[in-house]
Amino acid sequence: MDGLLTPAEWSALELSLRVAVAATLGSLPVATALAFLLARTRFPGKPLLDGMIHLPLVVPPVVVGYLLLILLGRRGPLGGFLHDAFGITVAFTWKGAAIAAAVMALPLAVRAIRLSIESVDRGLEDAAATLGARPLRVFFTVTLPLIAPGILVGAILSFARALGEFGATITFVSNIPGETQTLPLALYAQVQTPDGDLPAARLAAISVAVALAALLASEVLARRVRRWTGAGPEEAR
Repeated sequence: MDGLLTPAEWSALELSLRVAVAATLGSLPVATALAFLLARTRFPGKPLLDGMIHLPLVVPPVVVGYLLLILLGRRGPLGGFLHDAFGITVAFTWKGAAIAAAVMALPLAVRAIRLSIESVDRGLEDAAATLGARPLRVFFTVTLPLIAPGILVGAILSFARALGEFGATITFVSNIPGETQTLPLALYAQVQTPDGDLPAARLAAISVAVALAALLASEVLARRVRRWTGAGPEEAR
């Protein structure tokens, strides 16, 4: 690997994968909870919450990054508290990049999981409850297997969105080599550099290769999930 990539390219690739994985793992539990809240409950302000969740899809990513900087920056209300109370700094770190990517990916995961939840036959859950299963057991033995494909789709969309995130990331954590410079940010830096065409082309090729590998891996995982959830032979192909 060291012979194929320069140290700077390897650093950008490793950071991109770390940020994408962290963003996906961090956003999935929140997305699942929000999807259940939107799909299964009624409460005042539900349309407002739905709109707030999907806001990152319609506003410029730079706006999201700026709001995160205001909230989680060293002088922000939450960022200042984290720094003063726990010594945690989020802005201009890879952790901030993961948070920015998670925020941008969250609405995609919520939508995929919510559609999966809404397609579940509530009669199956009611039948399990009638047979004496407690709500937690109903969730893990009936609901979760049925919505697993939706969770998988949400995870794939989150990972892909986090891997390609640019606007919110560069606004919130800047473009610091070795610290916050992911593949999209490294590619942008090379495009802005004289004689950076060849490095930019290499970074673009790396990005395409990583995305393709992720898609192939997700297809393999999707087949296994379909077999686990009881899909027929024709459907599982």
